[in-house]
Amino acid sequence: MIEQSFSEVFASALGGAPTVVVGLGDEPMALPVHLWSRAADDSDHELVALCDGPTLDIGCGPGRLTEALVEHGHLALGIDVVPTAVAMTVDRGVAAMLRDVFDRLPGEGRWHSALLADGNIGIGGDPVRLLQRVRAVVVPGGRVVVELDGPGSAVMSCWAALEGSHTRSRPFRWATLGVDDVRRVAAAAGFDGVRVHHLGQRWAAVLTEGAA
Repeated sequence: MIEQSFSEVFASALGGAPTVVVGLGDEPMALPVHLWSRAADDSDHELVALCDGPTLDIGCGPGRLTEALVEHGHLALGIDVVPTAVAMTVDRGVAAMLRDVFDRLPGEGRWHSALLADGNIGIGGDPVRLLQRVRAVVVPGGRVVVELDGPGSAVMSCWAALEGSHTRSRPFRWATLGVDDVRRVAAAAGFDGVRVHHLGQRWAAVLTEGAA
């Protein structure tokens, strides 16, 4: 097994190489890049409809939700740490940049909304720290739209890796967050408004300051 960077293994997955995530559970889980690479479906459009105004799509991947945000009339920017993902987003005709959410970001403090979809609340392995960071990215009174695991899912932080047929990424920190714990985690990050939405088979929350 050849060890590569996260970006290299994820880029191979985006190119069609079968890839699994190890470390998030007892068994490897297939990385659903085919879902992330398609056009946005109805549930995706329901999710992005929770955003308001200029929106930063954090961990945009190949860009289907950044594209959907633009279709909804939002000024939108996707950011990702994987160059191939950024290129695929730009190929959709929407804006994207190679950035880590913990780095200085364009328009910092001026985005009306930030979107954490497709499990990206797990970035960095600490949802409180991530949400504190994202809170600084949006305007005062802005919103953070977070896709969540469903009821009964525990908060978890762990080391994970991506694994292909002959390659494995270096370990990275990741986390999960479900609807049962979102209010506690949001409060610890400085949000006092949490609205939970059930979108068919998906769950999401809109986090705000000073709003119910």
